[in-house]
Amino acid sequence: MNLSELNKVANAMVKPGKGILAADESTSTIKKRFDAIGVESSADARRDYRELLFGSAEAMKNHISGVILYDETIRQNAKDGTPLVKLIEKAGSLPGIKVDQGTKPLSFSPGEVITEGLDGLRERLAEYRGLGAKFAKWRAVIDIGEGIPSWNCIKANMHALARYAALCQEQEIVPIVEPEVLMDGAHDADRCYAVTEWVLKTLYVELFETKVALEGTVLKPNMVISGKKSAKRASVEEVAEKTVRVLKACVPSAVPGIAFLSGGQSEEEATAHLDAINRIGGLPWKLTFSYGRALQAAPQKAWLGKAENVAAAQRAFAHRARMNGLASEGRWSATLEKKAA
Repeated sequence: MNLSELNKVANAMVKPGKGILAADESTSTIKKRFDAIGVESSADARRDYRELLFGSAEAMKNHISGVILYDETIRQNAKDGTPLVKLIEKAGSLPGIKVDQGTKPLSFSPGEVITEGLDGLRERLAEYRGLGAKFAKWRAVIDIGEGIPSWNCIKANMHALARYAALCQEQEIVPIVEPEVLMDGAHDADRCYAVTEWVLKTLYVELFETKVALEGTVLKPNMVISGKKSAKRASVEEVAEKTVRVLKACVPSAVPGIAFLSGGQSEEEATAHLDAINRIGGLPWKLTFSYGRALQAAPQKAWLGKAENVAAAQRAFAHRARMNGLASEGRWSATLEKKAA
């Protein structure tokens, strides 16, 4: 393992003013997104849409440090035959790859899931490295509800994340470790804090025991936020304060950076929270974004599958990328949002 090279890539992924575009939607997930805008989800349509994003020079060069790809996308070529990976590299961004194979019900743990994909992962990582991947992503999913999460679910998922991370580093690929505590329930921010703390503390024990070098990793956590169905909504300031507090309590300073997931927040909400977190300052890690829908919803609505809308969609993407780039340095404001994309 070349730790200095892994550390260099990890630092580039969380470069000030830039963040990570999560464009790793599975075929079934992107079909739902396309259904919502009336576009048929063919391989060509998916290619055209991703090419639109990766070819958006303003967004990619100025605000996107890396792109998480799906297995289909890392193998696709643009219309002119250029591999999409090369489009990303040309913009000065790093190509990455989602390597988990989704969740399945966790045995004897009703309402909980385990992420699969460890079998054959070493060989897949070697192939992805050959295709240009510099980093990878694995998502563990922890739900909050009546009697859950259980220790069984947290332990199993954090152990799988650590095994994945070790395999990545063995193959000279930086692992993004993503332990997502979902915001789907009726819990308040204090409950989210308690579960997030439990999850992160377990994760870092597992990473230590699996001999993962933290200097060559990036953490992709949830923010400490109220559940969607909660009557008690945490303010932007409360989300920022609790998120920073839990990170300080759990995440070693050896980690180069933290790239938050948006986890179902609205576009502006995800940006406002990131900005407030960064305004607290004085932290050992760089804090940025690794957003999917919070970066893509606006360009999808502008595009609608039509070639004549590509420029408008790229402007919408550039606007969202710029807003989040500013938030990653604590320089965003609501007045900037009101300017047209």
